[in-house]
Formats: sequence, C-alpha cells, structure tokens
Amino acid sequence: MAVKPSQAKSSIITDELDTAVLTHYVVTQNPVYKERAYEITESTYGNFSEPEVLYQAVQKNLFNVTDIPFPGPEPGTEKFTFIDLFAGIGGFRLALQNLGGLCLYSSEYDKYAQKTYLANFGETPFGDITKEETKSFIPQDFDILCGGFPCQPFSIAGVSKKNSLGRKHGFEDEKQGNLFFHVAEIIEKHRPKAFFLENVKNLVSHDKGNTFKVIKQTLLDLGYSFDHRVLNGKHFVPQHRDRTIMVGFDKSVFGEDISFDFNLVKLPDADKKIKTILKKDVDPKYTLTNNLWNYLQEYSKKHKLKGNGFGFGLVNMDGITRTISARYYKDGSEILIPQDGLNPRRLTPDECAALQGYPVNKGKKSFRIPVSDNQAYKQFGNSVVTPLIEAVGKEITNVITSFKD
Repeated sequence: MAVKPSQAKSSIITDELDTAVLTHYVVTQNPVYKERAYEITESTYGNFSEPEVLYQAVQKNLFNVTDIPFPGPEPGTEKFTFIDLFAGIGGFRLALQNLGGLCLYSSEYDKYAQKTYLANFGETPFGDITKEETKSFIPQDFDILCGGFPCQPFSIAGVSKKNSLGRKHGFEDEKQGNLFFHVAEIIEKHRPKAFFLENVKNLVSHDKGNTFKVIKQTLLDLGYSFDHRVLNGKHFVPQHRDRTIMVGFDKSVFGEDISFDFNLVKLPDADKKIKTILKKDVDPKYTLTNNLWNYLQEYSKKHKLKGNGFGFGLVNMDGITRTISARYYKDGSEILIPQDGLNPRRLTPDECAALQGYPVNKGKKSFRIPVSDNQAYKQFGNSVVTPLIEAVGKEITNVITSFKD
C-alpha cells in the first residue's frame, strides 16, 4: 500500500506528539516508541505487514527529510547513549554524536527550534518536558543525560529584567526556574551513568550562591558526584562566551570517590579571529540602516556620559566578539562587523552558526537553517559552543567507556 504525501500531511503532522514518536522510532528503533508508533499508523492507515516501510515513508514524505545531514550512528553500533533535554537546535547532540553517541530521546519546547532540529537530525523533539506524557517516552536506560536547562532565571540579563518588572527569578520563578527539578526527577527515575549540564556563568553567583547550592545539593542527594567549572568558548571559536559546565557520575556505578577532572579537558590556544568565519559577499540587507546606526551611536554616547558601559560592539577583525545573545535579532548591537565606506552590518545566520562552532560551508554536511533570520538569531544566541561541549564530552565518555571495558 503506497502512502501519498498529501495523505500523511493531512492526518499526522498536526499532532506534535505523534510527530515526535514516529521520527524517534525511525531514528532510534527503540522499543519505547514502537507500540505508540504502531497505534498511530494503524489508526490512520490500517494494518501493515511491514510497518517500518511506512515509517520511512512518513519521514520522507511527511517531514521532507530525505537526506539527514547529521544522522548519528546506526542503532547497535554506538559507543554510548544519551538523551538531549532542552535540546534547542541540537548543539549537545551534534557534539556527542561526533564522539559516537546515539541520541535516544530529545525534548524541546520551542516549535521553531523543533523545525531546525528536525531538518538536521531527522527527528522532531518531544515538547513540554513538564508533562508526564512527554516524560513517559524517555527510554529507561541511557548513559548520559545532557542539556542546558533554561538560563533566563539565572542570567545577569534575565535577573536584571525580572527585577525591573517586579517578577521573581531563580527557583522562585514558577515557570522556568523549577524546570531544573524536572531534570532531577528524570535523573532519579532513570539513573543515567552521568549528567552533563550547561548554564550561564552567573549561575554560580545568583542569589548570593544559594541557587547553585540547591542545584548541587539536589544532585548530590541523588547519589551523584558533582563537579563544575566556568569554561570559555573562545578557545574554540572567535567569541567570548563563559558558561558554567556541570558534570556528575552515579556513585552506585563508579564508586564513592568518582569525580570529573576538568583539567583533562583540552582547551586550544584562544587565538581565534572573527575574520576567519566571515563571508565575503553578504546581502546588503544585513547592513544597518542610517536610522538604526545613528540611534545606536547616540544611545552609546548617552550611556557613556552616565558612566555606563552600554553600547554597540564594533568588532576588531583580528580579535573575538562579545557574547552573542538571543536578543541579537533586535538590532545586532553586541556584534557589529565594520565595512569600508558603509555602515556596519550584522552577522548573517550562517556566520552565527560558525560563531557557535556549527559546521558551515561543508556541502551536505552543513548545518541547515530552515527558519527566518530572526528565529535563527534567537536559536544560535541560545545555543552552546558545540566544540567546547565535544571537548568536555570526550572526557566524560572516556570515563564511561573505560568503565564498560
């Protein structure tokens, strides 16, 4: 029985959970998805003697993913397994797949980030991780839980904004801050061998260190080790980007004395130059208008007179940029590229990808950006520096795989 693309699109694509289940089953072949995947297809198309053929057709026809750039290892050939929480556009996944890891489950709330994730990994992430139905599809066994839980409640910018609005932050933020406890709940239930978490630099000092103490103690109470360090992405890309990296191992597996030695993480010389990732021919639409450029200059002057450091960031072409943020889409002010005889310009989405260490200009192995420029700026601003994650991940997996041997 042939499945027409129009049939599939009208019957399945409207259901976010079904989309996630079907693509996860195609990619991982994990039995946790099998029963629901059969139910979805049988209720829509009737019984099939070879349902796997249908799932492949669904993936190609329904999701327009015929050539996945970053498929990961074939199930059964992986060196380790992991799940990708608060997955964004897949920075953790890309890094750990490069090390031979198989992603068994992904979760991401934002629909535009889901679209980018699907385009690159052939899989639609599950949605709201606070829902029990979403959690019910997490496979019982996997080696590493990884992810960057939302940082808005803990970041310097986020705290400042929430204070100005009279809103709570940190663990008192009912919608975002408490998401960490869903991570802890999943760790407690599934007992992965390790966790690998990332957050903003300010996490360690937020609320006079109390927020970080709660995070650390929660994970220690679950029987895991806990080590952390603030690492800078500038060792891998031409961008100043400090992030708090947290790693822990299950003491019931590795013993009470297990710890993670961040000194083993190989950090190259921080000698990267922004000019090495810039495109030569850039669409004029990325050049700032006269109105916006004048506004940014006046805004900077006003704050300098007040003794504030606010202003635009015109980069040194032989140096590195400021930290790119999710607000970059608004005016691009933190990273502006000088141009001879013209107003400065913003980075293009491809350049933002390169600034975070994603592969670009590599043909079919280039990272795909299927969303608008504004959404792309948000996504890369929220992302991790993928080669930094890979460098840390390499040492985590060395512990896990050596223990298996």
